[in-house]
Amino acid sequence: MSDEVEPGSVRLRLDLAYDGKDFSGWAKQTGRRTVQGEIEDALRTVTRSARTYDLTVAGRTDAGVHARGQVAHVDLPVEVWEEHGDKLLRRMAGRMAPDVRIWRIAPAADGFNARFSALWRRYAYRVCDRTGGVDPLLRGHVLWHDRPLDVDAMNRAAARMTGEHDFAAYCKKREGATTIRTLQKLSWVRDGASGILTATVQADAFCHNMVRALIGAALFVGDGRRPAEWPAQVLAAGVRDPGVHVVRPHGLTLEEVAYPADELLADRAAQARNVRTLPGAGCC
Repeated sequence: MSDEVEPGSVRLRLDLAYDGKDFSGWAKQTGRRTVQGEIEDALRTVTRSARTYDLTVAGRTDAGVHARGQVAHVDLPVEVWEEHGDKLLRRMAGRMAPDVRIWRIAPAADGFNARFSALWRRYAYRVCDRTGGVDPLLRGHVLWHDRPLDVDAMNRAAARMTGEHDFAAYCKKREGATTIRTLQKLSWVRDGASGILTATVQADAFCHNMVRALIGAALFVGDGRRPAEWPAQVLAAGVRDPGVHVVRPHGLTLEEVAYPADELLADRAAQARNVRTLPGAGCC
């Protein structure tokens, strides 16, 4: 599959953010409010187009998940971009609800694909273990855990999880999709003032429910219900463990998506489309 834009069209990169509370995830669904649907509807309206221009996104977030650094692309006819380009961002802001914002719309470099050109995605998951609960002003973005958490134990467990693995034990399997991922960062810090624990989770890509399942396993280590070795043992077993709980989505935020230099975008997209296997794994 080529990332060449059709003649007569221009590919635009969109940098955006949203509060996921009232969205049924990113991907458009009939009869449900989604981020993709909201943006595509606004784009069709402000450009006075008879057709919908489909967005491609860096990471499809689930219902209730937030994004601060989401990236998408869309291909528009050149004449539409030339007519609306300098006013498009302001008009989109006036058309969309305030829980989704586009910060930048600009022509993308050759070979850019918001999904396949990405080097990595970085998420944050925020948890509060204060006895009294979460600050009411933060409740939509922070999970309350009703047991004290040991950050050191959680980081000992996290250190065993990074690297390239088959994360089938932490993913909701999708037909025909690989569950091999490279987990580049997994670490926890506690803010001294607020007491909020923040997990940084960064990987080249994520499979469905992977981040929230990893967080669920970490919380069981942190509150003493499981030893620090347990999450890695589950990973090695390669099958879903009923002891791993997928935590609620509202504590999760997509913080950043990184891309290579412009001249490497097309190569990265081609590489990302390759079906991965682990060293030593049999083919077919």
